[in-house]
Amino acid sequence: MVNFSNNAVFNLSPIREDQIQETVKNLFVNGENIIGAYKTVRDQVIFTNKRIITIDVQGITGKRKDFSTLPYSKIQYFSVQTPGFAELVADCEMELFFTNGFVAKFEFKGNCNIIELGKIISEYVLE
Repeated sequence: MVNFSNNAVFNLSPIREDQIQETVKNLFVNGENIIGAYKTVRDQVIFTNKRIITIDVQGITGKRKDFSTLPYSKIQYFSVQTPGFAELVADCEMELFFTNGFVAKFEFKGNCNIIELGKIISEYVLE
């Protein structure tokens, strides 16, 4: 479950763009593009060129969904960790520190474009 109130770590696996919940694209603003999409068992985290959108699928049927937005413009600083050499299961980590003191931590399993994500976030943090 995506629960930012607990500063949780998410084990995220990459997904293709066509596997993203269709309703999330209705939230996009002009010029917003997907950089990376990841999932847990039912939930999804979408990184765009402007923000992070999380989709928390709720209930037994999964019809109820909670969409949350973490705008890059509110990040004060961040850290990324790339996979190590010869790891059996390569993983990356990202920690985001927001101006209000909130911290979000993500753990990515498998292939992740952590450097590209870091570059996009840097464009907002370093302005």
